[in-house]
Amino acid sequence: MNVLVIGANGQIGKHLVEQLAQEDKHQVTAMIRKPEQADALKKLGAQVVIGDLEGTVDELAEAMKDQNAIVFTAGSGGSTGPDKTLLIDLDGAVKTMEAAAKQNISRYILVSAYGADQRSKWPEEIKPYYVAKHFADRALFASDLNYTIIRPGGLKNEPGTGKVAVGTDLKPGSIAREDVARVIAASLQEEKTYRMAFDLIAGDHAVSDALGKL
Repeated sequence: MNVLVIGANGQIGKHLVEQLAQEDKHQVTAMIRKPEQADALKKLGAQVVIGDLEGTVDELAEAMKDQNAIVFTAGSGGSTGPDKTLLIDLDGAVKTMEAAAKQNISRYILVSAYGADQRSKWPEEIKPYYVAKHFADRALFASDLNYTIIRPGGLKNEPGTGKVAVGTDLKPGSIAREDVARVIAASLQEEKTYRMAFDLIAGDHAVSDALGKL
């Protein structure tokens, strides 16, 4: 498959690009906003395309040309305000869904957040972030795309273990970003994840085994 990673310059995105390139099963393309980010991602094994989540749907569709699957792992980041969260994490995500449909790309993986489906779990201090994730998830549910929505717990920068827990009502937990990337890569062609949304935290099962039990 030709896989486009949106948010490839982020921490999960870089892990995913590197893992997909090393697996050598898929051709990975990194969508970036700034040309100066290209060299580092090319060194990880990706092709590069320029795209802006604040651009138009048609521009995003053009960036997706010749792709078979889309992974959205972009985010506005913790240093921006609620306005950018809505523009990137919500509207940016929805525009990429519309762009994928325009290009007849059906496979779409969205990295959401643990608890995004349950308002009672939203921390008050970052509630706009959860609003964005919640409604991006809902837009994807309502689409005709062959989606997978992954809702990781607290994200850590430590090395991954390759052992995870997945499910639809997991207790709160955390997970290494490297392992989130592993789950994304494994989900691309795992039919048990098709049109599914699930929580993800560190656990006791190998990624393939955990996904196979969904």
